[in-house]
Amino acid sequence: MSKQAKQTVALPEVIDLDAIDGIRDVLIDALEEGPVTVEASAVERVSTNALLLLISAAETARRHHFDFRIEAPSAAMNAAIERLGLKARFSGMMTP
Repeated sequence: MSKQAKQTVALPEVIDLDAIDGIRDVLIDALEEGPVTVEASAVERVSTNALLLLISAAETARRHHFDFRIEAPSAAMNAAIERLGLKARFSGMMTP
């Protein structure tokens, strides 16, 4: 994989099972290009599977020595992460 310019992926308001496949495909394409920034300020509802997808994407980026950041996570997203006990997993990738 060659390192390119940072890709930005904007998350939709609702990240549920209906939306997760599309988000996964966009993240896969972005991670093939290089570093990824996920814009998460619009998120109003997020499923557990979507959060696990983001953890997996971050791990893929790490394995390929790419930066992976989640910028401006919404209050709803932060609450879901906290409620599921995933704060430690997200702490290194989240920026306010």
